[in-house]
Amino acid sequence: MNMEQFQKSMYDLIVETSTNLPKDVRRAIKAAKERESAGTRSAMSLATITNNISMADDNVSPICQDTGLPTFKIKTPVGVNQLKIKEAIKNAIAEATNDSKLRPNSVDSLTGANSGDNLGGGTPVIKFDQWEEEYIDVRLILKGGGCENKNIQYSLPAELDGLGRAGRDLDGIRKCIMHSVYQAQGQGCSAGFIGVGIGGDRSSGYDLAKEQLFRSVDDVNPNEDLRKLEEYVLKNANELGIGTMGFGGETTLLGCKVGVMNRIPASFFVSVAYNCWAYRRLGVKVNPDTGEINEWHYQDGEKINFADEAAQETAATAEAEQETKVVTLQAPITEEQIRELKVGDVVQINGRMYTGRDAIHHHLMENDAPVDLNGQVIYHCGPVMMKDDQEKWHVKAAGPTTSIREEPYQGDIMKKFGIRAVIGKGGMGPKTLKALEDHGGVYLNAIGGAAQYYADCIKEVEGVDLMNFGIPEAMWHLRVEGFTAVVTMDSHGNSLHRDVDKSSLEKLAKFKERVF
Repeated sequence: MNMEQFQKSMYDLIVETSTNLPKDVRRAIKAAKERESAGTRSAMSLATITNNISMADDNVSPICQDTGLPTFKIKTPVGVNQLKIKEAIKNAIAEATNDSKLRPNSVDSLTGANSGDNLGGGTPVIKFDQWEEEYIDVRLILKGGGCENKNIQYSLPAELDGLGRAGRDLDGIRKCIMHSVYQAQGQGCSAGFIGVGIGGDRSSGYDLAKEQLFRSVDDVNPNEDLRKLEEYVLKNANELGIGTMGFGGETTLLGCKVGVMNRIPASFFVSVAYNCWAYRRLGVKVNPDTGEINEWHYQDGEKINFADEAAQETAATAEAEQETKVVTLQAPITEEQIRELKVGDVVQINGRMYTGRDAIHHHLMENDAPVDLNGQVIYHCGPVMMKDDQEKWHVKAAGPTTSIREEPYQGDIMKKFGIRAVIGKGGMGPKTLKALEDHGGVYLNAIGGAAQYYADCIKEVEGVDLMNFGIPEAMWHLRVEGFTAVVTMDSHGNSLHRDVDKSSLEKLAKFKERVF
């Protein structure tokens, strides 16, 4: 095989997967958008999401800044050299990272050092099978950390919040899957997709669950029991009212795929792999002689071009914003300004903000800040960055990361440094909520996955500190204009996330009775 051409084919697959959402996923998002009630927070979020998809198309830039852990599933004819295939894929991954089509995400688990090229022990994930077909089948999924952290595994029998006992039968499996959607809330960038693996051991169960995510959104399960289960979950999970980004709404789940394998008598696992709306997976058929791509997977049927609806969406968003309180803030922000904000307000930020993720929060607990953060805004974001010929940094993708990881630190850091606003996705917990009330702070929920939309709001990179933590974890100084987010936790003890969690748990209890 021409390995130079094969490497180019893998580079093209990586770039397309990162920047071009598959046709089947676009259709599912369009259907969700049409179901949502106009003027709601979820409708505004879906408008932002579809706008972001179009911007990623135009810019050929990552749909979401968290390009995840690249996972390849490859089937090769007998006799194909899998070692050379692996080498070519690693070269393509490094090249795509250098070109800012992937964010450098491979971190040493002991030292925290970022390899800078997405290569390292266990990264990328490459899994091979042989088959008797005459072509090479390569499938790639880019699954970000926010949705990966909402994966969950159940060991039956189990007691589940809202649903009671789940036994070792099809109805117990049903309860586990419904609970998995509830526990994800908006932290995994809902509305999302789930793959479910029934049986196996703990590791093979998760493998089976992730394998379901390589199925087409539109396919039909050949197992009649599983087909009914998939249809049941897709219909009823959307009755939980969690909605896009956890803001409440009509659509919480966009797809459910279930697979089954044998188990040993002592163990009964139900494993669920959650995937965000930015469902980045594509595949190709490759000629084993030339290394060229002969065909793309997941691209059958109509391709929804959301750019065609852009003017209509902009008008609808503007109309909705007229009916919502919109507050413009510029740092440094005073406590008085913060105390005036309430849950549901839309905030537009101009001026300076600083990124801060896991490494920054851990660092600030024991060290001084590299800049004066009094009255400032912290953005939970690990951007994709590119340096030009003049050594100046530019933001290529910059959506929010899941905030709940910072719950052990956030309140203390806000008080210590005088931070007034935190931007992220998915909300935070009671410790942070109490600190917002005591200190005079606010939590702003940006739209998860909308990395192009928010990158467009960033007009300049004015500096960077703590680059020793790597590009995603460094503290970037960003000048922004019109950076829009929703107040979901205010300084008066109110939390939209807490309210949606409570109401969705009550709705979950309606599905307690046996169905299968």
